[in-house]
Order: sequence, then C-alpha cells, then structure tokens
Amino acid sequence: MAFQHAIALTGGIATGKSSACNLLKLYGLRIIDADSIAHRALDEAAAEVARLFGEAYLKRDGGVDRKKLGTLVFADEAARKELEALLHPRIFEAIAKESEKHDALGGPYIVDIPLFYERGNYPIDKVVVVYAPRALQKERLMRREGLDESAAEARLNAQMDIEKKRQMADWVIDNSGNLKQLQRETERIFERITNSG
Repeated sequence: MAFQHAIALTGGIATGKSSACNLLKLYGLRIIDADSIAHRALDEAAAEVARLFGEAYLKRDGGVDRKKLGTLVFADEAARKELEALLHPRIFEAIAKESEKHDALGGPYIVDIPLFYERGNYPIDKVVVVYAPRALQKERLMRREGLDESAAEARLNAQMDIEKKRQMADWVIDNSGNLKQLQRETERIFERITNSG
C-alpha cells in the first residue's frame, strides 16, 4: 500500500521547499519530488496541452513552454483547472508508484508536494510545512522569476495562504531568515522525524 511511511513536505511558492528537501536529503532522508514528476507529466502531455490551449504554448522542440503556460494558468482560473484536471491524476499515480518502492524499504521518507493541502487527495498523516511570511514569499518570487508585483500576487493567490498551512502542519521549518537558520531548522525537524517513528 502506498504512502505507509510517507511524510508530506509542503509550503508556499518561494518558501524554500527545494532547499529544505536538499538539506533533508543530505541528512539521509529519501525524497520523492512531485515537481520533477509534474514536469515529466507535463512534457508527456504536450500534445494535449497544445489541443487545450493552442500550439503557442509549445516550444520549437515540441516540449511545453512552462513560463508561457504558467503566465496563462496563474491569470486564468478556468485554464488552471483544465490543466490540473489533465495532469493531477497522472502525477498522483506516478507518486503512488514511487511511494510503494519507498515503503518497501521501510522507515520514513519525504514526499515533496507543493499543493498537498490544496489537492487534499494524498492519504498522508504527517506534514512538514516550509514557512516564510507572505511578504518575503512575494519578494523572493519577484526576484527569482523576474515577475512584477501583480504577477507575483496572482501566483500567491492561487495557493492556500501560508499562515493557514502553518497552522495545519505537524512540523514547521521556518525559512524566514538566512541559510544558517534554515540548516538549524531542517536539522531540528530531521531529528523529530527520525525520533517519531
């Protein structure tokens, strides 16, 4: 059965989930990265993306132009729902398969799922939230993606508020400071995870 020993890791856009996962991996936790599975699923669905949204959303090599598609789906809720309906069942199935392999090895492992609370369809009991206040999320997002303020706000508004996620979490990694703080926070959570089972 999938997700038996799984711990979900989530947060908001630009809270530092990837950095936290990389650190947890260094400490020895196994990680399933939903984002890389989603990227693969998106590329495999390129023909359907072109059919739904038009050839303009494909690159010359036939792959999906993620940046262009991202601009569309974060500005248009109906388009976002169409894309999610296409991709999420495939992503879930791929993650469940990976999870079964990890369960067979025993011991806890992390499933990094950006939209864990929003989707609500992963049967995982324990959740780590990587946290940064919304203003810092917005600042990081604008810097990282080169977005203006309204585009950054649209992306933040497409997800559940980070404060709500923080309240729902079993464990919180506070990433509102520098890398040293993130390392301390991640180490603290690693110890809690490894001592909890």
